Amino acid sequence: MDRDIHPAVADAAEDIASMEVRGAAAIADAAAAALGEQAAASEAETPTAFRAEMRAAARRLHETRPTAVSLPNALRYVLRDMSGDTVAGLRASVESSVTEFRYELDRAQENLGQIGANRLRDGDTVMTHCHSTDALSCVRHALDDGKELSAIVKETRPRKQGHITARQLREWGVPVTLVVDNAARRYLDDADHVLVGADSIAADGSVVNKIGTSGLAVNARERGVPIMVAAQTLKLHPATMTGHTVEIEMRDEEEVLSPAEHEEVGDVTVENPAFDVTPPRYVDAIVTERGQFPPESIVTLMRELFGDQQGGEPWEES
Repeated sequence: MDRDIHPAVADAAEDIASMEVRGAAAIADAAAAALGEQAAASEAETPTAFRAEMRAAARRLHETRPTAVSLPNALRYVLRDMSGDTVAGLRASVESSVTEFRYELDRAQENLGQIGANRLRDGDTVMTHCHSTDALSCVRHALDDGKELSAIVKETRPRKQGHITARQLREWGVPVTLVVDNAARRYLDDADHVLVGADSIAADGSVVNKIGTSGLAVNARERGVPIMVAAQTLKLHPATMTGHTVEIEMRDEEEVLSPAEHEEVGDVTVENPAFDVTPPRYVDAIVTERGQFPPESIVTLMRELFGDQQGGEPWEES
């Protein structure tokens, strides 16, 4: 069936896997757009063949980033309600779902940003970790409201996504202090909020985010600095309601140690987990486009959005 996968799907999968496309919303948007390309270009002659082709394309995309729950949620949105008795009807159903999904995705971040901005006061300093467009949306809306903010930005090794955050904040005129990850505890005394995004949120309110988030949260709680997690509902992990755990992605060891460095250091095992899990007791609020919630209330929102998650996934073989 791989021969029937559209090049747009293969390209999107490669870009997601290599992190050319990064950030949960961008990943979801790319996946949905690729499914739309697949549907538009399909040469399937029967509804059964069309459905099989769409499932194969979705599986190809799903394999790329196991922790980024926005990806399977996008696939669910586009394919769960795929309907029609003809290929033309099925194609129209998919294309309509893709258009609707991308529109809602665009609005979600704006709505989330407006809600999160209300938690930030004029003169506040926020500490960030990694790069999150959801978190930055809260800052941008606070700036639009006339508030003056400053930021302490952790560079976030090994890929230094914090540099992206620092660059964006400077473009908005926000004063930025860039610090190495190990300096976070020292600078928490200068912060009014820790503001992070999330790659996935479990039913118990645990937050899966870039490695280092959990340690930052523990230090922030000890220092009395509130942690706000900005995450669209796209980041909620419905499978965790049935007891599944979130898989933590392990990335290439060369992000940590180049081959030359490895040879110089010697025979060591290098592990490079992309994410860690922050327990809900260290999180003060999860801000979504549907409002702000204490972590323990997320399961209620999850049930409202996804039901009880009975049945198989839409990309699985029927």
